[in-house]
Amino acid sequence: MGRPARAVVDAGRTSTGRTHAARARFDLAPGVPDLRHVPRDAWLRAAREALGTSGGTASNDDLGQPSPAGHPHARAVVAGHLRRARVVTGPDDAVVLTRGATDGMARVAAALVEAGHTHLLVEDPSWSVLRDVAARAGLTPVPVPVDAGGADVGALVDASRRTGARAALLTPAHQFPTGSALAPERREAVLTWARDVDGVVVEDDYDAEFRYDRRPVAALQQLDPDRVVLLGSVSKTMSPAFGVGWMVVPARWRESVARAAAPHGPTAAPSTVDQLTFARLVASGGYDRHLRAARGRYRRRRDAVLDALARELPGAAVRGIAAGMHALLSLPGSPDGPAPDAAHVVREAARREVTVVDLRRYQVRPAEQSTTLVLGYGNLADARVDDAVARLADAVRSARGSLVSPSGR
Repeated sequence: MGRPARAVVDAGRTSTGRTHAARARFDLAPGVPDLRHVPRDAWLRAAREALGTSGGTASNDDLGQPSPAGHPHARAVVAGHLRRARVVTGPDDAVVLTRGATDGMARVAAALVEAGHTHLLVEDPSWSVLRDVAARAGLTPVPVPVDAGGADVGALVDASRRTGARAALLTPAHQFPTGSALAPERREAVLTWARDVDGVVVEDDYDAEFRYDRRPVAALQQLDPDRVVLLGSVSKTMSPAFGVGWMVVPARWRESVARAAAPHGPTAAPSTVDQLTFARLVASGGYDRHLRAARGRYRRRRDAVLDALARELPGAAVRGIAAGMHALLSLPGSPDGPAPDAAHVVREAARREVTVVDLRRYQVRPAEQSTTLVLGYGNLADARVDDAVARLADAVRSARGSLVSPSGR
């Protein structure tokens, strides 16, 4: 959590469902960071500094059998970063290093099933990969509607009573794909629900670092560390190719999460080399520098995309807070007829070398009709923004034109 092809799970999240074939020339699909600005040199420096025989972080013993929860030094460094950047609460050993959010969700889902959970409340729409992982573990996804204030907590409570669900998967900082943030009163309400039912909230903190109109909202986890499991990774901040992620796990769930990792053996966590490299990147300030640069880049690109949409599709409405790497685009109609179906626009756009996604791709129960696109700009080259939006607008006009027949329909 429309897509041109089936999602392919990688070490962290997925891409937008395409394989390793070349990406579209005009990439307006969500879920992918700017691959032109992956911090390759900084990563290589961090690896040399971590592994160097003179003063390096890694000892000879560190290069032996790894721990499924991750290297203690790397866990401590990540914990410190999360306290500063996301106001996360908890000791260093609350952090478990993973191969990404997908891996983390698989472990949490297995622990929930072991504890007797049978259902998982999920936002509708939402990123399909994590809810699919939960379903494979044995949890039945229960959809909860989303509006401008994020997940509808009243509907969540009703669904919990109806199904007995005591676990929820949410994206409080920046809901995917609607782009809303969970309203303050709903943040409190969902935690009250979790306490009342002895439940747990899984917080998918996938791109909270990228907020452009204000400081990022603190993680939900810090409001109740005993009831929230936080998932994060570098898949959106750097690239899924690094395969580095983390969980912040309440004390009562740490043992069962560790057992969930046991079938994978020592490969449950990222390689020790990658853990220590990432820890060095964070400790040196290189990760923060990368985040600052990426934040400015995405903010400028978002502004450019919105400006181009205002010129090319003046009747279209863009929804979502000023954050992340995507927005919702409500397709405009015309004096001659209604807005075209999003699936038709996706096909017309593909003929123009533009990749976009129908909102239905992320709905738990896809609607029969959709006039909304999920528009990503993370991996769109700045020089191609105007051309990409112009081609998309042409695709919309073509799809709209096909709705008008000689009978006037």
